[in-house]
Amino acid sequence: MPLVSSLELIKKAREQKKAIPAFNIHNLETIQAVVEGAVELNSPVIIATTPGTLKHAGIANITAIVKSLAEKNDIPIALHMDHCPSFDTIVSCIQSGYTSVMIDGAHHDYDANVELVKSVVHMAHAVGVQVEGEIGKIGGVEDDLFVNDADAAFTIPEEARRFAEDTGIDTIAVAIGTAHGMYKGEPKLDFDRIKGIGNLVDIPLVLHGASGVPDASVRRAIDLGMAKVNIATELKNPMVAAIRESLSNPDENDPRHYMGAARDAVKEVVKKKIRLCGTEGFASEF
Repeated sequence: MPLVSSLELIKKAREQKKAIPAFNIHNLETIQAVVEGAVELNSPVIIATTPGTLKHAGIANITAIVKSLAEKNDIPIALHMDHCPSFDTIVSCIQSGYTSVMIDGAHHDYDANVELVKSVVHMAHAVGVQVEGEIGKIGGVEDDLFVNDADAAFTIPEEARRFAEDTGIDTIAVAIGTAHGMYKGEPKLDFDRIKGIGNLVDIPLVLHGASGVPDASVRRAIDLGMAKVNIATELKNPMVAAIRESLSNPDENDPRHYMGAARDAVKEVVKKKIRLCGTEGFASEF
């Protein structure tokens, strides 16, 4: 089927205490792994890219691959621009066929963040594209953006409500104790904060930094209202491990072999995360 907006998927998931998994991809093989895993489990899925991925692979190339695979398979697939600080890049993504975008102005002060996000919402809504925003700073590294632990600020529920109302965003990413990348110790999610935000904010909540969070914590966050879960680093690590294992054979020189092994490793993680989010079989409801 054609690419879909993720908002309908996310809203329906929230109603049933599920979450739509959003996988950050980097190349052909990671896109294939996400789509194949989702098809095998009959799950809707969001394919996400960062600005760094677009710089590496090109907006038109990524869009063409994802569109082609979406049209060949009968599951809902959305294409999302993740953590983008640039209005112009978001415009290019929408022109290319992206169905949702995240404008990341969390590094600005509140008023500047609101103005940037509002400008994207106005433009994107005019062509039917949903917008995700972020309030509070989620720690760790995302592409070239680094937020250290001291600067990672938890989202204040009342500020989240105000931000959603002031900007008109469709979904909101909140800082509740997760971080981008893998964790040095076990992360401590603030479940009471999730409840507090959910009580004040009508739009769906998004969990960033889910890689490395214990399954029980992710599941509880979903039960409390997180309706979209982002996974990135947990795809990269098994991919690299599979490539290293393949290349331990000094005679291996065929990219189709070692990249194929990498794709298979990523697909297993994709299927595990789909089951964790509760969306196995959920594609049949759309």
